[in-house]
Amino acid sequence: WEIEVGESSSSDRGAGGGGDLLISASQDQPYLVRMDTQDSFQWRVRNISFPVETYSVSADPATNQLVVRTANKKYFKRISVPDLDRHGLAVDEGAVSFTHCNRTLVISLRKPPFILQAEAAAKMERSALKCGKEGDVDCKQQ
Repeated sequence: WEIEVGESSSSDRGAGGGGDLLISASQDQPYLVRMDTQDSFQWRVRNISFPVETYSVSADPATNQLVVRTANKKYFKRISVPDLDRHGLAVDEGAVSFTHCNRTLVISLRKPPFILQAEAAAKMERSALKCGKEGDVDCKQQ
């Protein structure tokens, strides 16, 4: 499975979780989590403690990815945006912003109007579906 939005289980990240892992990554290593909001795509790089002036977030038009780097060359990450790739849209440099707080770098990319319209249409389609209550399934046994 490839998780696009949300956080994977801690055992997938190697940070605790026990299991059959003999060697795992340190819990202090930075890791990336995608948490979208209603009007923007949002990624959080957790466990990264450099000052905010150290970070640089830019769009790479050649690969259609966001590039996160630090001035001290301690962290570098390319972030793909599969939602934009599915619709054939480019990453807009002007729509990128970032903040840093509590050892977490929060990177936001404003959603283009086309994506907002597609999400609104999908929401309307889901709301038009008739859903029964829990236990209303007609399941006849033989």
